[in-house]
Amino acid sequence: MNKIRKNILTILLALLSLPLIGFIVSALYLFFQLHRTNGEILSSGRKRTYLLYVPKSYRPDRPTPLVISIHGYAEWPAHQMEISRWNRLAEEKNFIVVYPSGTGFPLHWRASGQPGTSQDVQFISDLIDRLEKDYNIDQTRIFANGLSNGGGMSFALACALSERIAAIGSVSGAYLLPWEECNPERPVPAIIFHGTKDPVVPFGGGHSRALNYPFPDVPAWVEALAAHNGCAAEPVELPAQGEVHGKRYTSCDKNAEVIFYTIHNGGHSWPGGGYIPAAIVGHTTHDIDATRVMWAFFQQHPLKK
Repeated sequence: MNKIRKNILTILLALLSLPLIGFIVSALYLFFQLHRTNGEILSSGRKRTYLLYVPKSYRPDRPTPLVISIHGYAEWPAHQMEISRWNRLAEEKNFIVVYPSGTGFPLHWRASGQPGTSQDVQFISDLIDRLEKDYNIDQTRIFANGLSNGGGMSFALACALSERIAAIGSVSGAYLLPWEECNPERPVPAIIFHGTKDPVVPFGGGHSRALNYPFPDVPAWVEALAAHNGCAAEPVELPAQGEVHGKRYTSCDKNAEVIFYTIHNGGHSWPGGGYIPAAIVGHTTHDIDATRVMWAFFQQHPLKK
């Protein structure tokens, strides 16, 4: 038996030495590493997976915040982890991060009000239940955020799980859920980032070169969100940070303020985050760190039970 195993290992090493075979094996290894998850649950009758990060500083006797970070269309949990860099901040600030996985091929979130939307919302609710069972989660500090389709899913969660999600964040969000289907029990604070040259989800709305969806005009959508949250019509201008300009909608119902950061010439990427090819998504600004700014915003908006 040992001789057989030795011969198999010898054959595998020989195959790996061949350029084409070596490339294919390496590519497959990279694929499975990138698409790795480390947890699964049963939700709505099907297996759903997620990637969980628990900081070394976690203590079971201390209620710990939870950040749910949601990948975009045709992306995956590990990619969201890499570009958002939430794990670094989680280690520094002591909170748990989970990156849930969408469905289908390519992976995506059904966040536009179609029949599957409720199942994806239920998955996130079931995921929160599981993590509350396994860890000491601070139920007043559960936050959701995402990129693109994941940003749209974060908005769907604010509409459907407002009794559990304290606040949301969105980067280059694809907001396709109709307003008439957004009926939260409470208005949810939100912080939004969007680039003016986003090639995937156009800043001014309409169809993009990548996706054939009728995206809304983003500034107008943010104004509608602020109105939905009962905020004053005129926002407060925030100090500019290089190519980033912000405005804050205040005097909102239940302190559910809305902050909107516009990135001049910004693309479909995570400000201050990991590398994504500019040829695909456009310019990534480093004049602001969306992850750190989101966390500061989240800290100011715990859920009041």
